[in-house]
Amino acid sequence: MKPRLLLLSIFATAFFAVPAFAADDGITGLQWGRNSKDFDAMPSGPQPLRNLNLLPNGTANDRQLIGDYHNSILTPYAAGIVKEKGELAKAGGFASSEDQCRPIAPPYTFAIQFDFQILPKKDGDLTIIYHGNDQVRQIRMNGTHPAKVAPSTMGDSIGHWQGDVLVIDTVGVKADAYTTADRFGTPQSENMHVVERYRLIEGARAKADLDRFEKIAGRVGGRPPDGYMTHDTGLKGLRLEVTMEDPTAFTAPLTGVVTYRRLTVGWREDVCADNPVEHYKDEWVALPRAERPDF
Repeated sequence: MKPRLLLLSIFATAFFAVPAFAADDGITGLQWGRNSKDFDAMPSGPQPLRNLNLLPNGTANDRQLIGDYHNSILTPYAAGIVKEKGELAKAGGFASSEDQCRPIAPPYTFAIQFDFQILPKKDGDLTIIYHGNDQVRQIRMNGTHPAKVAPSTMGDSIGHWQGDVLVIDTVGVKADAYTTADRFGTPQSENMHVVERYRLIEGARAKADLDRFEKIAGRVGGRPPDGYMTHDTGLKGLRLEVTMEDPTAFTAPLTGVVTYRRLTVGWREDVCADNPVEHYKDEWVALPRAERPDF
């Protein structure tokens, strides 16, 4: 029996306690979520990759991720990798950190995760938790990166406030065969530099932006029509602008947008479980295997 990412949402209870409060900044302490994956685009400038495989209604086919390897933001090396991944997707799929139950590091974090919460700590630092593989990030506020950063799973993240905008700067994400910048397999190196900028926006705008993007990227299956999000457009939404710089992957800095709204449901549990199904050839390439029986 082989492991397979199996999302089991348990609505009645949470798998760990989360403080039910919001700080005065209006961003931390609250649960934020969305119904779609991938990055929305800025009004101008380089565009994030889109899925070339569309359903009859014009939305992206989430079951077959064929990235636009013609996008001029990609270096020739990255374009080749994305094209190769697209061919694998047509043949059944390709391995990623998400479906291999591995840590999901920035910037891929923001392309794949749905719900999250930023929790202030007593020492002034922040912890970010994500609903989806139970990922956790630690943010040192008003700090500096070490002169020599040792690559780690989530990288080294420092944060500060620019007025009412929360800025988080991350470097030193450890790269391996499964570390990608997006769901289309865009490679990233340990030179990846990610800057997140979170700010509140009007609730009506957040809803409109989410509704528009869902027509492009599609809506996540298995969630109710409201996606657990509030119906009250009087409550502020949250806009994340995430800028990625990596000369291995991109010819210029690339900024993607993710819009969130307030959630009305508590934390649900996600687990990786055994499953006999292999969805594509050699899906579990990293799974240790015994060449002969132990007894």
